[in-house]
Amino acid sequence: MGVWVNVGARDENTAESGLSHFIEHMIFKGTRQRSAYQIAKEFDAIGGQTNAFTTMENTCYHAKVMDTHCDTMVEILSDIFLNSIFDPEEIEKERPVILQEIRMIDESPDEYVHLLSGKNFWGDNPLGRSILGSPENIIRFDADSIKTYFHRLYQPDRIVISVAGNVAHTHIIDRVGPAFESIKPGNGIAERITPQSRSHVEVHYKDLEQVHICLGAPGLSITDPRRYAYSLLNTILGGNMSSRLFQEIREKRGLAYTVYSFVTSHVDTGMFGIYLAVDPSRVREATDLVLNEIDKLGAEPVSASELQGAVEYTKGNLLLASESNDNQMVRSAQNEIHYNRIIRLPEIIKKIESVSAAEILELSKSLFQKNKMSLTLLGPVKDKKPFVEILYT
Repeated sequence: MGVWVNVGARDENTAESGLSHFIEHMIFKGTRQRSAYQIAKEFDAIGGQTNAFTTMENTCYHAKVMDTHCDTMVEILSDIFLNSIFDPEEIEKERPVILQEIRMIDESPDEYVHLLSGKNFWGDNPLGRSILGSPENIIRFDADSIKTYFHRLYQPDRIVISVAGNVAHTHIIDRVGPAFESIKPGNGIAERITPQSRSHVEVHYKDLEQVHICLGAPGLSITDPRRYAYSLLNTILGGNMSSRLFQEIREKRGLAYTVYSFVTSHVDTGMFGIYLAVDPSRVREATDLVLNEIDKLGAEPVSASELQGAVEYTKGNLLLASESNDNQMVRSAQNEIHYNRIIRLPEIIKKIESVSAAEILELSKSLFQKNKMSLTLLGPVKDKKPFVEILYT
């Protein structure tokens, strides 16, 4: 079961940055009926697993139990979501935990470069900030600011309850309906601002063994009809071990242990990204190779065999993931939030199988324009001029 809220880090202003994630932590820290210890103990007593996560656009509180304990899970999740008290003492206990979480990312260059890349690509828009917020904000937040944000944004039309497993729909409705009907509508939520991506090179010097590289290009929104071709494009370029980037940079040249492409999609925009980490002496060579592979995708159609391999890989991942009721819960909620309907797997697979090499070629030309890309480097690099020349000439 997941209780989803269509609210995330991009719905925060600068002074609120980090509140969505702070609330995610505090939800488990006590209600009018249960202390933080009691919440943990009651889930453990039924062999349950519970957690939460925050993204740029959503927050989800979820749990998983044996079907015989379904009612207990529903009751506890409903209680913590609806009746959390945000105790000032618990806030003080949790504050250093979140500050430590921020420091962990800062000290992990392979994660930190993604944060820097987002700031570089999205600029001052909330999409360019850390979901965790700034240390200054975390130190400042108190019970009043947390409660105010929670009650302003956690509104009925933003909440989706998704359940997957051996359970009847009517049974869940009977259990959650009376409780969640108590939530009162608020005064509306500010519209999300669609950012303009930036084309910029940033170098962040740090004494490391490797240089961590992130290249960002404009991507697609979650609902863009070209999303199926987008997914296959990602797989072909750097989404698996047979991808072009992995084969060229790791297998053929031994330049990097880790190299991959990834997609980040939001309701109104997106970013296509590439990450790798290389020896400082080979940064320019590696960057050239990445851009060369991008150029190839926009120069000629992918082969029939390469396209078919990407299709089968994508289908396999989808079908294997569908065997997990965790994934079923997530997919159902996201379908409801973004499409207002459940999109069945056969429909998705049919769309994937219908993608042509011509569509991928056209999409590559549309997305990968050098004057619209950003490049972020973290490591023992001081001069960005050579990389400006590589990217824009």
